[in-house]
Amino acid sequence: MIILLKLFLAHLIGDFLLQPASWIRAKEEKKLAAWQLYFHAFIHGALSFLLVWRADFVIAALLIVAIHFIIDVFKVSIQRDKTKRVLFFIDQLLHFISLYAIWLVYEHISFSMAFLKDEKTILLITLLLFLTKPVSFAIRIFISKWTPDTDSGDDLTSLQSAGKYIGILERLLVFVFMIMNEWQAVGFLLAAKSIFRFGNLQEARDRKLTEYILIGTLLSFGVAVLTGIAYRFFT
Repeated sequence: MIILLKLFLAHLIGDFLLQPASWIRAKEEKKLAAWQLYFHAFIHGALSFLLVWRADFVIAALLIVAIHFIIDVFKVSIQRDKTKRVLFFIDQLLHFISLYAIWLVYEHISFSMAFLKDEKTILLITLLLFLTKPVSFAIRIFISKWTPDTDSGDDLTSLQSAGKYIGILERLLVFVFMIMNEWQAVGFLLAAKSIFRFGNLQEARDRKLTEYILIGTLLSFGVAVLTGIAYRFFT
């Protein structure tokens, strides 16, 4: 199980932390001609090997490179503006399924069954990382079709990327409260955010913006709560 968690952790790092937006645009525009496509797949294999750090994992790491490359090529080849939202989730699902399949094969043929003792720590790190940029990106993609028009200039005083970092911090706090079994703290956090956020939304007098923020907030809190429940269940 610990190796599978490490593979998921490597995927989250490679796909979200070590892949700049410029690489994504280059892959979408140049497709097979983009060097970023090849280097990105290599990074996934290298990260997987470094985290697992077993000599007999070399073949599996190369297989991760090949499969990740094939999935990404498939995605950029058929992706259109209308299908970008759906393909993002299909792409991530295929990556996780492929990693799970590789893990099953590796565990079946591997002669070394020694696991690191600190499995709980690896799970904690993976879930904490999951709640940062991966969830932010997924929520942004999911609610993109409801993004309100902000050309009126009402949000010119907002800090750059403030919403994204607020969401990350609130998810991390909710997760910590969950694993500490402090449900009342989760409720207090949600209430506090509602007071600050929705006071501003009333001034904006924009119903679409209010609904948009509500969807994003509830999704953010919901994912954090479910992640906390999952951690408590598996530990």
